[in-house]
Amino acid sequence: MLYRKQTALEEDDIVLCKVTKIFPNSVFVDLLEYDTQGMIHISEVSPGRIRNIRDYVSVGRQLVCKVLRLDNNRGHIDLSLRRVNSHQKQEKLGNIKQEMKAENFIKQISVREDVKFEDLYNLLAPIILKKYDYVYLAFRELSTGQITAKKLGLPDDYSKVIVKACKEKFLPPKAILTGKIMMRTYHNDGVERVQQALLDIEQISKTISVRYLGAGSYRFEIEDSTIKAAEKQYVSLEDIMLKFQDKLSVYSIKRGKASMNE
Repeated sequence: MLYRKQTALEEDDIVLCKVTKIFPNSVFVDLLEYDTQGMIHISEVSPGRIRNIRDYVSVGRQLVCKVLRLDNNRGHIDLSLRRVNSHQKQEKLGNIKQEMKAENFIKQISVREDVKFEDLYNLLAPIILKKYDYVYLAFRELSTGQITAKKLGLPDDYSKVIVKACKEKFLPPKAILTGKIMMRTYHNDGVERVQQALLDIEQISKTISVRYLGAGSYRFEIEDSTIKAAEKQYVSLEDIMLKFQDKLSVYSIKRGKASMNE
């Protein structure tokens, strides 16, 4: 990974680390985004008593840690593994995953343009990281036209090829919500009622699709820019199904958890 943070390290920052050395009461790590080292005391590895620190960490393993203390005079960085919650860990790993995708993207362009990957990255990244925390955030906005290569300050020699490639491959993330609907009706015009309900669902937006599975069951998929927006569409779907239900018609919905498809 070539990515390096452009801002100074601060206490409470969440950082990606790689274990380099393990001692009975401490773990030494490289902070991969800063080209520096830090230490995790055994008391900050995990809650409770630890009999063998190697049961929790191993050399070469990557960890998401929290910066506890900085001693710039002595060059000491104290870190904690146990104080990182699941949301912080997921967010950090998600950002790193997307940044690695951005680096692979630049590597593909370097091959196409017959230039060394490291040279191209070191040309583009400093420009982008003046305005963004991560390179991939700029690529996303280039792909949707939220920012132009000129406004971003990209070199003219690579602007067109980068923007074109972004629009082709670096698409913005989408929220996906899927589930199954079961419908039963004993009305004389039951088939028409079911078909109308399905039609009403698909008319909520162009990003909702419904597919027949068999035996009165249907699979639906909702796609939107954010989880909140996808959930809003799901509420509209539920309203339609409530209207479908009466003394002779029943339904059930089994839905999954909305997630970002990046």
